[in-house]
Amino acid sequence: MSLTDPTDLTGKSVVVTGAGRGFGRALALNAGRLGARVFVSARSLAAAQRVADEVAADSGARADAFDCDLADPVSVRTFAGAVSTRTDRVDVLINNGARYLEGPDLWDADDDAITDTIASGATGTLLTVKHFLPLLRASPGADVVNLVSSAAEPRNHRSQAHPAFYAAKAAQAGFADILSERLRPEGIRVISLYPPDFTDGDPLDSTWEHASRTADDPLTTRSVLDCVLFAIGQSRDCFIRSFHFEQL
Repeated sequence: MSLTDPTDLTGKSVVVTGAGRGFGRALALNAGRLGARVFVSARSLAAAQRVADEVAADSGARADAFDCDLADPVSVRTFAGAVSTRTDRVDVLINNGARYLEGPDLWDADDDAITDTIASGATGTLLTVKHFLPLLRASPGADVVNLVSSAAEPRNHRSQAHPAFYAAKAAQAGFADILSERLRPEGIRVISLYPPDFTDGDPLDSTWEHASRTADDPLTTRSVLDCVLFAIGQSRDCFIRSFHFEQL
């Protein structure tokens, strides 16, 4: 199987957090096109519903929308509980949602923004996996995919993100590492991606060709998305723990 081969998600249940726009939206649309039943969340129910409606119109896939504030434990529990009333298992959980915070100086953000950034990126990921774990365990072969960031890599200082974002992503990476070790005996794969900043590119264009991209081009949404599809499409004896991306 190559990166350009389609991954068949027919009959699988896929949950995508932070799906109201951008990369989360692209993930949801592609999952629908590949045959999945899609569950999307965003802080705003209206934003999540727009994407769910778009998935249904685009591919005919069944898509359900939920509001979920990843910084709020009650909201995370409610989200997982609501999904459990509509499906008996989750085959792919994609932890995409997290607040980005700009500003290299600690004083570039107030205390509430710092707390929210760390809670959504770190605690939110942990609680999402915790409360979806019964549904993941009900799958014959589940995958947890974490969209981390190159900011979580040691001594990576390229981003102008706030230190709180660095802290959130480092915590998310540490959680993913131990989770992979502890869930592997159950056959649940934990896959983490550490991309640098990437462009929107042309993520939903079926005419997009890998051959048109070169080493001089910036990383695109399409390329990151293809890494996700490649990893979850592998045989169940193949555990790909992480994707790290070379940076210029």
